[in-house]
Amino acid sequence: MTEKISGWSNADAATAAQEPASENIVWDGNAKTYEWDDEFGDVGPKVPELEIELFGEKGARHKTGLDFSKIEAIEVSQEGPVKINSVRKFADAGLHPVLLENIGLAGYTSPTPIQKYTIPSIMEGYDIIGVAQTGSGKTAAYLIPILSKLMGKAKKLAAPRPNPLTFREGMDEVRAEPLVLIVVPTRELAVQIFNEARRFCYRSMLRPCVVYGGTPVRDQIALLSKGCDILVGTPGRLIDFINRPRVLTLRRLKYMVIDEADELLEWEDELKQILLGGDQDEGAVKYALFSATFPEAAQELGQTYLASDHVQLRVGRVGSTTENIRQIVVKASPEEKQSVLVKLLEEMPGIRTIIFCNSRGEVDRLDDFLFHMGLPVTSMHRDRSQAEREAALRAFRSGMAPILIATGVTARGIDVRNVMHVINYDIPSCMHGGMEEYTHRIGRTGRIGHRGVATSIFTDRDEDMASALIQKLKEANQEVPEFLESYTGNGFSDSDGNYKMTGADSGTGQGEADPWGPSANTAAPPGDVQTDAWGASAPAAAAQPDAWGASAAPVAVSPDPWGASAPQAALGW
Repeated sequence: MTEKISGWSNADAATAAQEPASENIVWDGNAKTYEWDDEFGDVGPKVPELEIELFGEKGARHKTGLDFSKIEAIEVSQEGPVKINSVRKFADAGLHPVLLENIGLAGYTSPTPIQKYTIPSIMEGYDIIGVAQTGSGKTAAYLIPILSKLMGKAKKLAAPRPNPLTFREGMDEVRAEPLVLIVVPTRELAVQIFNEARRFCYRSMLRPCVVYGGTPVRDQIALLSKGCDILVGTPGRLIDFINRPRVLTLRRLKYMVIDEADELLEWEDELKQILLGGDQDEGAVKYALFSATFPEAAQELGQTYLASDHVQLRVGRVGSTTENIRQIVVKASPEEKQSVLVKLLEEMPGIRTIIFCNSRGEVDRLDDFLFHMGLPVTSMHRDRSQAEREAALRAFRSGMAPILIATGVTARGIDVRNVMHVINYDIPSCMHGGMEEYTHRIGRTGRIGHRGVATSIFTDRDEDMASALIQKLKEANQEVPEFLESYTGNGFSDSDGNYKMTGADSGTGQGEADPWGPSANTAAPPGDVQTDAWGASAPAAAAQPDAWGASAAPVAVSPDPWGASAPQAALGW
């Protein structure tokens, strides 16, 4: 099949945009941060050029997600001895004025549910466990209060470090002594959080840095040697630098955040070394654990390191997906999968799309297949060099290559604006994370209240996932296709044993282990619970301009292999 699919841009331009130069590579972790002049004290003047780089041009700045001030709907549960009163507006949270201004520049209008409770929890000095659906705004939820607590205190709390405007190489280097450490499982997520920290640290003396594998160690040492207050890193590279005490020490640490905690469990030894890697006084460090799912091992991690009076927050049902992601399942034989994929791309052309595979080899094969069809495609997986991975993600973010093919591991946690379609070319099996992986993957669309479509290609090889998939669809009020119902009687438990089902009643959602234990309080605080995730009387179109067109009627579909839930109908959803 070589005929070009209409509605997509030219593959040649996309390829040129993602080919990294063999020399003079610019790493994402070297991106420019705000540089202060000591004469201005703790808050510096505006830098228009950097402000445009960080936040975009005025009038075109992104409004992040829905206005949650109009949606008092998403359930928030609290457990433990400490109960937190939520904030309804950023202005009511007691945040530093410069940080409030940066929040506005970033396009944040009102706090998301996880932010409404996390911000006051950290501002009041509590350790916290936050479990929230993917795409709920967890990164800003912890960055905003932590940075606010530190703004205006850099000179008092931070180690002596050179003025970045007068830094002399070979003379002014210092050891990095961060106040905040954020540990994440993947390089792409590390860079993403670093970029968010760059925005929120704007005009302050707080200096963010990021360290991750695949890039030259000497370059990252050079960045750390200018001083570092907010450090984001992956476990392997962090351990490397912790074992170089002349480069990095955690003795001044005030906050430690473990993000995507469930995914970091495979780094158990490294994580333990990081958690114990400083010379801080007991109780000097505040801890925060965040994740979309929360298996037993992650619970044990929280019990070991967090204070007994920590705050536990749960937004929505743990491991669940939101109703603003339209989930579609289509059936195919293994031999038909490529032609089905092509039809999906024909039905929803020209939009930012992520295609997930279970293996690196399948990613390479699909990349080659779609490229030779003339599609603007890029791809990433662990066997690619870091320069190639960063170039691919830049091409995808910029829209030069609006189709990204990836394994779930490399795409974990990435947040790219306006991803409208996620395709599970391979449904994640038990060996590839099961329903937890499915939740993470489809959460790349429908971010922070926006709408999206997630299409999964089901073959007979996915039979063991059928019951869990049915449950996932039902819990989000999604249509279950007839062919899938025939698999309902199959027993199943996913990779963490969260779902255990034996029959047609498996769709009730009662098979999930409660992460807070049998005595968990599942009732949400007054005023924060409604049956409908959007509010019983709130039409979706009222929340934001609907990306699909609020008044568009679903497209009528003939009884072809797609059935009533054909992908093109999703555009009128």
